[in-house]
Amino acid sequence: MKIKTLFMTLLAGMLVACQQTAPTATFHATDITGASFGRDFELTDHNGQTRRLTDFRGKVVALFFGYTHCPDVCPTTLSDFALALKALGADANKVQVLFITLDPERDTLELLKHYVPAFNPTFLGLRPNAVQLKALASEFKVVYQKTSGGDPAEYGIDHSANIYIYDQQGRLRLLMPYASGVDTIVHDLKVLLR
Repeated sequence: MKIKTLFMTLLAGMLVACQQTAPTATFHATDITGASFGRDFELTDHNGQTRRLTDFRGKVVALFFGYTHCPDVCPTTLSDFALALKALGADANKVQVLFITLDPERDTLELLKHYVPAFNPTFLGLRPNAVQLKALASEFKVVYQKTSGGDPAEYGIDHSANIYIYDQQGRLRLLMPYASGVDTIVHDLKVLLR
């Protein structure tokens, strides 16, 4: 009887110990850890400085592609990330948001300098040339296409709207769909900042 009691006590102790172990972190966005794309780039930011993804090691990086004339997806994404960083408080300085234009024809560095930081002064706009843009689209699996209107100067760009999120070691970790919402962004950034 003593052995059975001792066994039950040990079993109960192990179960309690297991319950006190921290649960595995889960993301709301799609975990793509180990993906072999979206590895790096070398682009000019809206201040005229050459930037690489590796420049931001030590920070969580949220990167997405868009253009300044975008009527909905791009301003919504920038606004959501601005609100998410505000919700992070002091941890916001450990996050870098990067906006890569798909419209280098119209999106000059000067225009990016006024547009992107209007959402948050720490956000950076990056401008590829036409050759770099083609290579980036391939590397990041981005789909984009000009859509014409009546006036050739007044065109839109249909584009994929995923956000690529990197951890503080520079590893691509998450693919977040458009309109995930501020709460989802905050949650996943907090997990990566732990």
